[in-house]
Amino acid sequence: MVKFIILLQKRQEMSHEEFVAYHKTRHAPLFSSLPEVQQYVRKYVQCHVVSASLPGLPPPQYDGTTELWFDDVDDFGKVFGSERYMQLIRPDEEKFLDLGGCGFLVCQENVIFPT
Repeated sequence: MVKFIILLQKRQEMSHEEFVAYHKTRHAPLFSSLPEVQQYVRKYVQCHVVSASLPGLPPPQYDGTTELWFDDVDDFGKVFGSERYMQLIRPDEEKFLDLGGCGFLVCQENVIFPT
């Protein structure tokens, strides 16, 4: 299983509440509507930062994450390399994300617990 993790940074002019609402109610349905997503994405999870301070740790650098699971790297490319993704989803991302401030990981998931 291949996992794509996007460390999300919102556009500076958006409040956290606006960012979360857009990500959940506008972007997620649009992304999920793509045939490529329906065919190749095995799991899609959004996580958004909550107000919590942890002793000894700095404040979070990101506003949330998106996690997507694929069977393999080829399937990852079939979604993010598709014409529909570039025409529909990329312009939508620019409405609520600071793409230059986001981080991206494509990784192999190794489950430690539970086994």
